[in-house]
Amino acid sequence: QVQLVESGGGLVQAGGSLRLSCAASGRGSGLYTMGWYRQAPGKQRELVATVTSGGSTIYADSVKGRFTISRDNAKNTAYLQMNSLKPEDTDVYYCNAHSTHTYKDYWGQGTQVTVSS
Repeated sequence: QVQLVESGGGLVQAGGSLRLSCAASGRGSGLYTMGWYRQAPGKQRELVATVTSGGSTIYADSVKGRFTISRDNAKNTAYLQMNSLKPEDTDVYYCNAHSTHTYKDYWGQGTQVTVSS
């Protein structure tokens, strides 16, 4: 079982920055692929970015060049640095931990990011 606790959301003006953090606890959490997803009301949850335990990353086209995902394996924490934020980035952001061995997924509680124009 893996528990994820997110922090760092909030309200920011367009062009501003925010950093989200996701602290993972539980056996083997350091080996999971960590990711951030976002979801607007009435819409499907969509991938923002993922980072493997080895540091390989994937980004959605809409955030490439603006967002950076990283992780500190010693702290079992993943980060999402969001720069040049746009109003369309407004969503609830969810942290995800994915096991490449069991294919289990764990989710955080979500954190609201609101970008004002």
